[in-house]
Amino acid sequence: MLAPPSFFRCRASRNQRLKIGSPVQPWFIATTRFGPDQGQSWEDYRNWSGLHWLEEVVSLDPMLCPTVLREIRDVYWPYIVNEDFLLDFFTDLDFLRRQLTAVEDRNLLCVFRNPALHPVLPAALDGFEFIGYDLVDVCGGASALTNCGGFPDVFDNAELNSKGLLPQLGRAREIQRQLRIRHPEEHHADCHLWAIFRE
Repeated sequence: MLAPPSFFRCRASRNQRLKIGSPVQPWFIATTRFGPDQGQSWEDYRNWSGLHWLEEVVSLDPMLCPTVLREIRDVYWPYIVNEDFLLDFFTDLDFLRRQLTAVEDRNLLCVFRNPALHPVLPAALDGFEFIGYDLVDVCGGASALTNCGGFPDVFDNAELNSKGLLPQLGRAREIQRQLRIRHPEEHHADCHLWAIFRE
């Protein structure tokens, strides 16, 4: 996988890992784009992953699509998710937009963690389009879909759409469950499920 070797296992609590339907409000994050414009890095990734049909990767994987706001400034604290491994996510879209005025090449994402149902966005967010579901380990380290070399005993890579995501919540939830059952010692298989919308 592209992720560096792990020297510790993320110790998220069982309640945190199995939290479903929270938060009820969307969170927001701005990530770097990863696609053909990245040239050789993109070609190397497609050759390594075997995901040759991808048009781009849209993911919460911090190695493939890192946040564009690398430093957590003091002024951010009232507007970010104050939870382990989630400090890159903002709760206030307008505040996040003001931090991005000088950033042109990025993805602005609206996300929901472990939704019980497919999220329906309020009218104020109608500029966001649903892209798909991602499965990222609970430490926020890597996407099990696009940055772990695949889990062929759980899902077929061909199930991923052109952005490297799963299109259906039911199937994404089943893969999330099977990863934990079949790979209990692999920390990248212990995942949050994320619904991702992009502006």
